[in-house]
Amino acid sequence: MPSLTTITTAPDLTFDALVAGEAGAPPVLLLHGFAESMHCWRAQLAALGDMGFRAIAPSQRGYSPRARPDPCDHPSYHIERLMDDAIAIVAASGYDGRRFHLAGHDWGGSIAWALADRHPERIASLTILSRPHPNAFNRALRMADGEQARRSRHHTAFLEPDAADVVLADDCKWLRERWAAQGMPAAAMAEHLAVLGNKDAMEAALAWYRARGTIRSPLGQIDVPTLFIWGDADDTVGRAAAEGTADFVAAPYRFEVLPGVGHFAADQVPDRVSELLVAHLRDHPA
Repeated sequence: MPSLTTITTAPDLTFDALVAGEAGAPPVLLLHGFAESMHCWRAQLAALGDMGFRAIAPSQRGYSPRARPDPCDHPSYHIERLMDDAIAIVAASGYDGRRFHLAGHDWGGSIAWALADRHPERIASLTILSRPHPNAFNRALRMADGEQARRSRHHTAFLEPDAADVVLADDCKWLRERWAAQGMPAAAMAEHLAVLGNKDAMEAALAWYRARGTIRSPLGQIDVPTLFIWGDADDTVGRAAAEGTADFVAAPYRFEVLPGVGHFAADQVPDRVSELLVAHLRDHPA
């Protein structure tokens, strides 16, 4: 079973993390997105540990109280810093310079795509949940039908100064209703709110959006074996962006559609996500 630990990468950066498996086993780094936490990977951590991997799922910058720069210092939350954190967490876990498997959901998927573009020699395999390749996402945002733009309109709302108060209002009503509509179990909601359901953490989480703004930087072709998992009931990612990701992956690529599954697949259908992830890693050993 996963155990809770901390990982220190710098004097002012100590990350809470869930880990599973034996130290020294082939490493897997799992990056969460918004609005969730390291707990979204509980089932996958257990499955990976049982299959002989060392799985590491940190609560990332801003989500971990001891890795929380001032949210008003937006450059501290730029995606480049989030990428630096990921590489540093792998190194601090005993895998400095070694290849590792990488999985990401939502914002964690954005970080994972960027890492695969920047450091393909380090990434043995890439698994993405929900988040399309940025080029496919940008293309879908520009489509005349406006579907993806409508699905992504909350990203602009997150840039507003009062966004944290809006999201946290009425016992996090906005989050709870969205999670419920997307099929997240109540137990998973409680775990994520234990991390994110306070003003300091929420401001830091929204700082990721404020550091990026409305523009997603384009990336090149991905040369890492990639599994992309998308639920066709995802409220934030439409079919055009999801299917279009294939145009931007040059390495072996698998696109897995989960019928009736929403944005939070790892929480909603954990066994199916674990099955797909483990099979992908076995096909592409580090």
